[in-house]
Amino acid sequence: MQLKQVRSEEPDAARRALYRRAIWIAIGGNLLLTALKGIVAWISGSSAVLSDAANSLSDTLYSTMMAAGLYLAQRPADGTHPQGHSRFEPLVSLFIAGAMTAAAGTALWQSIQRFATGPRKIQPGWPIAVLVGSMLVKVLMYVLVRRVGREAQSPAIWASARDNLADSLSSLAALIGVVGSRWIYPFLDPLAGSVVAMWLLYTAWQILRENLGYLTGRGPPEGLTQRIAAVALQVSGVVNVHQVIAEYVGPQLRVDMHIDVDGSLPLDRAHAIADRVQEIVEALPEVDLAFVHVEPTRASEHLHRQGK
Repeated sequence: MQLKQVRSEEPDAARRALYRRAIWIAIGGNLLLTALKGIVAWISGSSAVLSDAANSLSDTLYSTMMAAGLYLAQRPADGTHPQGHSRFEPLVSLFIAGAMTAAAGTALWQSIQRFATGPRKIQPGWPIAVLVGSMLVKVLMYVLVRRVGREAQSPAIWASARDNLADSLSSLAALIGVVGSRWIYPFLDPLAGSVVAMWLLYTAWQILRENLGYLTGRGPPEGLTQRIAAVALQVSGVVNVHQVIAEYVGPQLRVDMHIDVDGSLPLDRAHAIADRVQEIVEALPEVDLAFVHVEPTRASEHLHRQGK
């Protein structure tokens, strides 16, 4: 007898295409912004723009890591990973959170240095132009990447989209600092750099907390568990669903459920019902695998329990 030890799965070409699209958007956009912000920061001497440039550089680096991680996540199951490689996706998100934390540290250090040495007025011109342009590019990247993440159900792409939103807000803070240092008070420039750093730390913590749940077997919201049970009950022949234990293994759920069927049914008929339940539950976008256990019951016993 040949024992099967590796999960059978077909490569998802549509999801792979979505991943490639997100990667090209992330790497291309961040490379462009890193170059532009770096040049303007060097010319103007703005710590706020320099903080934003450091953030864009870290975004470029994590985008490269994201590309490698998503490639690994899409590899089919093999002898070393018999259930597939989906856990690489939330692992990539942790790298994104780490890159954001490093960028926040750089931004905060630059702001502290500027406070210590004394701020100076920043000439508006190019700093304002590049920061406004950065906001527009990042908002566009956020919209595009969020759409891809929603279609692909990918936590790594979602994390990238949220980072783009954080970047657009940090560019706004940097813009306020540049304008304020010129017409209000010079200390507004390093103060804006500090605000950028704090916002990046907050966003990194949100991404870290969410994706640690994916890696440590966090359970789904109660409403989703109830929906899984309701879907199974729609299958003809299912008398009751008395157990649904679901946990995240990577970005999607593994579901262990027990259904009751009429105990007088032939084994092949009960098995067909279980297969249909598995099929319909796995069709839910949040579910990766469903393991269905069949337990015998009598229809009369079920009616009695319901008081009918």
